[in-house]
Amino acid sequence: KLSPIGQVGKEGIGENMLTSFSDCLEKRELIKINVLENADGDPKEIGRELADRLSAECVIVIGRKAVLYRRSARKDIEHIEIN
Repeated sequence: KLSPIGQVGKEGIGENMLTSFSDCLEKRELIKINVLENADGDPKEIGRELADRLSAECVIVIGRKAVLYRRSARKDIEHIEIN
C-alpha cells in the first residue's frame, strides 16, 4: 500500500516538485504520484517525463497514478529489487 507523495496539476512539472520527488526517491526508492484531471497531458506521458527528469523508471501508470522507481545511493536502507 503505497500512498501518493504528490501530484501534478495544471501548473505542470516544476523545479521544486522535481526536488521534492527526488528527495523522496532517495529515501524510499519507490513513489506514487497523482496526475490531476486538470494536468496538461496524458498521465502516461507525464509519468515518463517525470521519470526522465528524475533519472528514474516509470514502473506503471494506472488511471491517473504513476509509480516511479530509482535506486537510492544510501547504504543504510534495504534496497528494492525489481525484476
